[in-house]
Formats: sequence, C-alpha cells, structure tokens
Amino acid sequence: MRAIALFFDTLSARFLPTYGGTDGMEGFEELAARSVVFDAHYVGSLPCMPARRELHTGRYNFLHRSWGPIEPFDESVPQMLKEHGVYTHLISDHAHYWEDGGGTYHTRYSTWEGFRGQEGDMYKGHVADPVIPEGALGRMKHSWRQEWVNRSYVKDFKDSSLYRVFEAGLEFIETNHEQDNWFLQIEPFDPHEPYFLPYDEEDDDEDDGYEGPFFDWPDYVPSDTYTPEQITHVRYLYRRLMKRCSRQLKRVLDLMERYDMFKDTMLIVSTDHGFLLGEHEWMGKNRMPLYNDIAKIPLYVHDPRSAHHDGKRASHLTQTIDIAPTLLEFFGLPIPDTMQGLPLAYEENGRSGALFGLHGGHINVTDGRWVYMRAPVDPNGRELFNYTLMPTHIYARFSPEELQDMELVDPLPFSKGCKVLKIRALKPSHNTFQHTMGDFLFDLESDPLQTQNLVDSAPLEVERMQALMVRLLKESDAMEETFGRYGLH
Repeated sequence: MRAIALFFDTLSARFLPTYGGTDGMEGFEELAARSVVFDAHYVGSLPCMPARRELHTGRYNFLHRSWGPIEPFDESVPQMLKEHGVYTHLISDHAHYWEDGGGTYHTRYSTWEGFRGQEGDMYKGHVADPVIPEGALGRMKHSWRQEWVNRSYVKDFKDSSLYRVFEAGLEFIETNHEQDNWFLQIEPFDPHEPYFLPYDEEDDDEDDGYEGPFFDWPDYVPSDTYTPEQITHVRYLYRRLMKRCSRQLKRVLDLMERYDMFKDTMLIVSTDHGFLLGEHEWMGKNRMPLYNDIAKIPLYVHDPRSAHHDGKRASHLTQTIDIAPTLLEFFGLPIPDTMQGLPLAYEENGRSGALFGLHGGHINVTDGRWVYMRAPVDPNGRELFNYTLMPTHIYARFSPEELQDMELVDPLPFSKGCKVLKIRALKPSHNTFQHTMGDFLFDLESDPLQTQNLVDSAPLEVERMQALMVRLLKESDAMEETFGRYGLH
C-alpha cells in the first residue's frame, strides 16, 4: 500500500472549479474526476501549526492550547507509520516547520526535505538593505525586509520554492514507484500570501491593468483599509497563484497515471484553511469570525479500494482530524482511543456536528446546515490557558513573565498519564479581534454566503446549537474553565 497526501496552504474552496470557482485549473478538474469530492469538510483548529497537529494526532488543538509543537504525549501518524515499517517522507517549504513553534513536526518522518524562503523566512544573509519598490505594501513588518532579500534570489518560477517542492515530490515518486509501503506528504506553502509570482513561461498573458502601489501581501484587516482596485488586484494575483498550484498538481497526477499508481495508491488533497479577500468586509483570517470562506475547506480523496466512487461527491460532515485515522486504517494499523477523527467514508459517517475554532476566539459548531459561533462572555477575562509541555509561540519561547504563575496540573485524558503545564495566555495570539464581536448564527440552507446573523431571531435554533456545542466540548475533553469563559452550561 502507498499513500500520497498533498496539502496546500490557504487553498480557498470558492476559487476552485470543483466548488463553483474559476475554470482553467486543469489539475483540480482532473483531480475531481479521480477522487471523491467532499462538500462539507471543515477545519478543526486554526491556523497553520494547530492544523498540522491535527493532521498528526487526529485531535482538536484549539481547545487546549494555541500554536505549538507536537507534544511528548501526542500520537503522530507519520511516526506511527514509520514504527510499523511504512517509510514516510515529508517535502515542504512551510517555514514554520523549522521555527520554535513547529520544530518537532518534520522530524517525525523517516526523512524530510525543506526548501527555504517563504513569507519572510529568515533565510539569506544580507547586511545591505534590499531593493524594495517605493510605496510597496506588506503585512509582516518584522520580516518585510527579509522577504525582499529572499526574492532577489528568485529569478524565475523554477527558482521558486513551489516549483522545487513539486520537483522533489516527483523525484520521490520516480525513485520509489516500484516500492511498496510508503507515505509521501507534499506540502507547498502556496497559495498562502504573499502572492509572489516570478516569471513563468506557462502563465497566460492576462493582465489586470492595476496601476497602484506595489501590493501582493494583504494584511489581516477590514477590507476598507484598501481600495477596490487593490482588492481586485490581490484576488487576481491569488487566482494566478492557484493556477500555478493546479499545474503542479497536474504533474503529480500525470506521473501517477504513467506508473499506473491509481490502482494501489491513496491520494488525499486538502488544505489547512481558507482566506478572505474582501468577503464579509475583511481581508485575511484569524482576526474575524470564521466564516465558511475560511472554515469550510476543499477535500479530495482517491481510495484505490473503492475507486468506483471516484467522480462522486460526499455531503456528510468531515474534518481535518479525520485524515490521521484514515491513513492508519488504510495501512492496517489500529486507531488509538485518543483520536477523535473518523476514517473518511464515502457514505454517511454518523457525525452529528463538528467543532472548529481558534484558541481564545469564537468556539464554533456546525451540524451541516446551521453554523453557531459563540464568543467569550467576558472578552477581557483572564481565564484562558495553554495546557502544554512544549511552551513555545510561533517565533519564540514563552517568556519568564508568562511562566510566573504556571502550574503543573493533573494529566489530561489524552496526555498518557503525563501532568501538564497550565500557563495563562497573557499575550494575545491570533484572537485579537475575533472574541469581541458577539455571537453569530447562520442558516446555510437559506443563506449560504452567511450574510444574515439570526442569533437574535431564532432562539430555538440557538438553544439547540448550544446544546450540541456543549455535548461536543465535553466529548472533546474541554477544560472546566472553558464553559465559564463562554457562558455555557
């Protein structure tokens, strides 16, 4: 048995032809014909590394901590496969893997390859300032200078890390297509912002005619921060970058076809979250409610054991936490009791609801039709904690100030008897704005674009969704203070 998992970062479903978006993405169109398309697939935890933890562990991350590494007590599917004789290999340009807050994920694989330079990665060393276009706009001020140092080394698309990641993936397949018992994870950072588009001879000659200041890296702010022309421009850049991703995906599909791999190789294609480019009057993610543009993500699965389902669509609820048990089940390994996810099925799986969220922000629940978003009753309350044995943020360790009143508390139900540190979340994480906005209720059947908040006009549905949320929180081992923080009983 072999499996390939291809995880793009920030792949918004609404831009994909399979989900009603842009045509002209042959790779994704062919993928849909080669797989089951899941129409109600939701994130669990945002953003990047919390989602990666779910890919490894099959458990929600956001209820117990923010961004951080794999914990000593975590089940890691790549490591479990490796320990049972399945060769595992990771190829990625996701720079967070080699930062403080992600440094234990990539080493769970048998081997791994990393490509540097994405999103202001502290990569190439230049004392002299780089050339930056006058008036250029960028989001991550701490790495804006470094971003332009890195870009100076990319002369055309074949120098880009997106191309190099897929080249390495194709090389692995070429080298190992005659072998059995392996798992390959190809994980490009694109189409995550910034929307850097070095020259590619395969691009069409389309031009959006934008004439404003250089702009390819939107900030996570209300969309009225930018002009309509700028919003149109970044949507254009994002769509072009997705087309590049589609072409690289097509190369993988073509190679699998050449070696007749669809008969015995599972293929999973998905992402960690979507993105707003002016929808709901916002740009970005994390800072605003987790609308379906962010939380409802694409998922394609080709399972050689049930290839007769290829080309069909599945409408039942699935989540990121389902991928880990799916891989274990495919390779014939037992699924640990600690995993909350369900092996992906092509018929109804019995899931009545799905939680999703961001540590400290809204807690969200959906039953497939309704989405309920619950904000903390006291946004300024201090009853938010990280439960961890790996106290690091994205780019740094926890500070001595944060550790002053930490406690070593009793084991969590999934920590294998290990006591854990309970550390007050003093520093705002990604929940700076989201938790101040009140509650939301949307009926996706009558309002799929989530334009009408019914939280004040549908009390019976609010009550029903609250009850579903509470039940799922209890089943997910949510901490006692969570219920008080969110006013739930």
